[in-house]
Amino acid sequence: MPTARESLLDAAGAALAGRPWSQVRMIDVAAVAGVSRQTLYNEFGTKDGLARALVRREADAYLAGVDRALREAGIEAVAEWTVTAAGSSALVRAVLTGCWGGRLPAPLPGGVPSSSTVPAQRRADGPLPGPGDLVRLVRERAAAALRSAGRPRAEADRLARDCELAVRLALSCLLAPVGEAGVARLVRDALTHHRQRAG
Repeated sequence: MPTARESLLDAAGAALAGRPWSQVRMIDVAAVAGVSRQTLYNEFGTKDGLARALVRREADAYLAGVDRALREAGIEAVAEWTVTAAGSSALVRAVLTGCWGGRLPAPLPGGVPSSSTVPAQRRADGPLPGPGDLVRLVRERAAAALRSAGRPRAEADRLARDCELAVRLALSCLLAPVGEAGVARLVRDALTHHRQRAG
């Protein structure tokens, strides 16, 4: 059973899917989640706190998907996951591209002073990742995963750079879709060409 916090984030996400963030009301979010408005304020403090937590959750879900893709299928799967995640979540797309638009909450990336007693909210109140931060985190996660899989450091670092290139190509595919060819094929071709020139 989800916690009250998760239920509130689910309700806020569902509300955002149906209307602009400026029209999402805290009382409605609490009612849909089946908790009191006071519980909502205890968890998030303000509507901006709720927005920050929602954006943080979406960014964390994207990065968890990156980890899964790296473990299960490799670099091309990270690129495919990036396009899929951004296509299914307007918040992930905004975090990855920096393009927020008028329908979405656009929390300040630098963080806000937090007086929350809720550890998850203190984290959400901290700096939120921007597009460059996420690409850097993907590269760092790829390098760590490759090293823990026993790859030599130089090879792991080279493959992590390839993973960064794959994510950057995937981000370009958000703006200019590749159609039937698919992002995986584009990444595969680009990495092959890149490796041939480097080798």
